[in-house]
Amino acid sequence: MLNLSESIMNTCKRWLKTGLIALLLCVLSVGLSAAWWDGGSSTPKRESVLPAGNAITDGKALLRYALPIDNEPIRKFQSSLEEIAGRIRGKRWSPIKGDITTAARILSINEGDILASIPDDRQTEAKAIIEELRAEIEVLRSALDIKDGETLLETRAQMLSQVTQLEEMMVGEFPFEVPAEYANIPQLKGRATVKMTTSEGDITLVVDGYSAPVTAGNFVDLVQRGFYDGLEFIRSEESYVLQVGDPPGPEEGFIDPDTGKYRAVPLEILVRGDDEPTYGITLEAAGRYRDQPVLPFSAYGTVAMARPESNPDGGSSQFFFFLFEPELTPAGLNLLDGRYSVFGYVTEGKEVLENLTQGDAIASAKVIQGLENLVQPKK
Repeated sequence: MLNLSESIMNTCKRWLKTGLIALLLCVLSVGLSAAWWDGGSSTPKRESVLPAGNAITDGKALLRYALPIDNEPIRKFQSSLEEIAGRIRGKRWSPIKGDITTAARILSINEGDILASIPDDRQTEAKAIIEELRAEIEVLRSALDIKDGETLLETRAQMLSQVTQLEEMMVGEFPFEVPAEYANIPQLKGRATVKMTTSEGDITLVVDGYSAPVTAGNFVDLVQRGFYDGLEFIRSEESYVLQVGDPPGPEEGFIDPDTGKYRAVPLEILVRGDDEPTYGITLEAAGRYRDQPVLPFSAYGTVAMARPESNPDGGSSQFFFFLFEPELTPAGLNLLDGRYSVFGYVTEGKEVLENLTQGDAIASAKVIQGLENLVQPKK
C-alpha cells in the first residue's frame, strides 16, 4: 500500500468521497502485505468487548476496553463518560445530562459491585477514588449548566484516568498461556509504558501485553536493550504510516546475541470475545472476515508490527505508527485489522508524530512503567 502512486491514492480518495468504499477496499487489497516491510483459577473472564456503535478512535479508550475484566457497572460507568466528548463536539447538551445522571446512579447503586472486583489490599484506595469520582460528577453538572465544554472535557478526562486505575486493580492473574512454541521470545504479562525521545519531541505509548504478550514482550525487550536508540524512520507516508526499526547493515531485524539467529515474532491477534490470541495466520486466511480485533487500527498513533509479505511470522524489530486518516481507512472498516499485530497506542505526543518524517530518528527509548511485567525466556 505504501508503494501506491500519488495518483492512485487521489483516485481512492475520490471513490471514498462518492461512497464507493467497497471498490476502494478491493483496490487497496492488492499487494497489501508487501507494503509493511522495508529491507532495512482466579483468572478473570476475558471481556475485552467494545461497545456497539461508532468505532472508537481514542487509543486510551481502546486500552481501557481491552483490559481483561468482568465488571459490568464499571464498564457502564466508563461508557457514560466516553460518550460525553462526542456530544460536546456536536453541541448535544441534553444527552450529556443523561450521561452524567447514569454515571451518578451507578456510583450510588453499584458501588459494592464495583468494589467486589477489587483486591482486599486495595479497597481503601479504590474507595477514595470512588469518592473523588462522586465529587467530579458535581463538577460535570455545574459545567453543563453553563455549557462549559472545556471544563466538561477536562473533568471527563480526569475521571476516565481514575476509571482506568480502578479497572487495572480488577485484573487478576494473566488470563491465558502463550503457546509453548513461542517460549523462546520475551513476553509481556501485563502492560508497559514507553517514552521515546525523537528529533521532533517526545512520544509516550502504552504497550498491551494482555492482548499481544509476545509482540509486546519482544518490543519491550528491544527497548530495554537500547536497540531503537539512534534508529531513523525508514518510511513516512503522510496521513498513513510512519515506520522504524530497521537496524544498520544487511539485517532486516533483530539478531539475538544469545543464539546468533534472527528473532522472528509471530502474527498475534486477539479477537473480541476470544479468550486468547490467534497466532500465525491472518483473520482473512482463517476465514474470520467479520471478526474484529480487540486492538483495532482505529486510533491515530496505533502501534503495530511490520512483517514480510509472504511470512505472517516474519516480523522482528520493525514496527509502524498508524497515522489514522478517516477517508482512506475508515475506523472499523479497513483491511489492516486482522492482518498485522497491533500491540499498543500512543497516549501522549501525537502532535510529534505529525511532524516526524523519513530520516528523523529515535534518540532514545525507555520503559518508564511496567518493566516488572516483562518475562524473559528460561535458558
